Formats: sequence, C-alpha cells, structure tokens
Amino acid sequence: MKLEQIQIQTNNILKTTAFYQDVLELPIIEKSENSVCIQAGNSVLKFVENTNFNSIYHFAFNIPENKLEEAIEWCKNKVDVIVIEDQNVIANFENWNAHAVYFYDNNGNLLEFIARHDLNNSQTAAFNSKSILNISEIGIVNENPLELGNQLIAKHNLNFFSKNENTEAFAAIGDDEGLLIMVRPNRNWYPTQTPSENNKTEVKLEINGNNIDLKF
Repeated sequence: MKLEQIQIQTNNILKTTAFYQDVLELPIIEKSENSVCIQAGNSVLKFVENTNFNSIYHFAFNIPENKLEEAIEWCKNKVDVIVIEDQNVIANFENWNAHAVYFYDNNGNLLEFIARHDLNNSQTAAFNSKSILNISEIGIVNENPLELGNQLIAKHNLNFFSKNENTEAFAAIGDDEGLLIMVRPNRNWYPTQTPSENNKTEVKLEINGNNIDLKF
C-alpha cells in the first residue's frame, strides 16, 4: 500500500516550509499563501495553514534498510534525535523486523525514519535527503481503532498489517511500504510522553492499482 499524499495542518506555513526545505533538504513542489507541498521520495507531504491549530501529528518515512546509522548521523547535524533510553536512539521493532529513529519538526510533530529489513531497498550511496523513499506511516487517532480498521477494510478492500498485533487500542492497516497507524486518543506517541489527539488528516492511497482518498 502506498501513501501517495498526506495532508495535515500547521499554524505557521512559513516556518514549516523553511524547516522541510532548509533543514531536511526536501524539494518544495507547490506553494501558496496558506499551503505547501513537499516531495518526500515517492510521496507528497502537504501542510495547510490553520493559525488556531495547536496539536501535533506523527508520521514516518521509509529509508533504505541498511542506512539507519548513517541517517542518525545525518540527523544529528540538523535536529535533536530523541533518546529512547540509556542514550540509545534506535528503536527496535522485532515483530516488524525494523529499526527506527525519532525526531521533531518545527511544529513539534513526531517524525520517524524507519528501516524495514524485509524490504529490498538497500542502497550504496551515502545517506542524504534523496535517500528518503516515501511516507511510510501516518498516525490516525480514533476512539475505536479496531472498529475503524474493520470499516476501512470492508469499504476499501484493505488489510490489517500482518506483523502487528491489532487491538482495540492500537491497530495498523497496510504493509511495510505504507501504513495507517490507528490509536486511541491520549495514548502517548512512542517514544514520547506526548498524548495523541484526533486532528484533521487527509490521505491519498494507492493499492493494487486503485486510488483511495480518505478523510479523518
């Protein structure tokens, strides 16, 4: 499943544009007075300005499965990498056969670079912004994640993520390439103490040649 575009909110479009363009070095492909579209590998990250917005999102980018250490070094020159515990910044998701590192953008959004070792996407070139492959996860906050997941499956012929233990508190739809991460409100976004909140989110998916537009 491919996350072709996610659309989320920011309360400062100028600072957001500057962060993604100047800090993460991602190309701006479209810009207006109150929105910006950023190319992130094969995905588009769109921000729409809402000056009253005061919350955060969580989303992740897939990176080559052999480049996490290089990605961490690249990040350290640009952002504060989040420590998981005991000075370790790498999260190990054994069931998903993946490792990840976390950091914040200018909005306080929780961003993640994740290396999924079951994807055949290793690279030899040194890590830089062009190594970001796509948006691989977007967090969706809902009172009933499992129920929402079943509704999406029934309506759009999607599937729960086979590597995840899907529960009433946490469920994932999709695959290693693209995931909807569905959690209950006030569940802390790992590895932080920041509680999840239900924020307006739009997602354009592509799966098996079918395009799906979702609004949450």
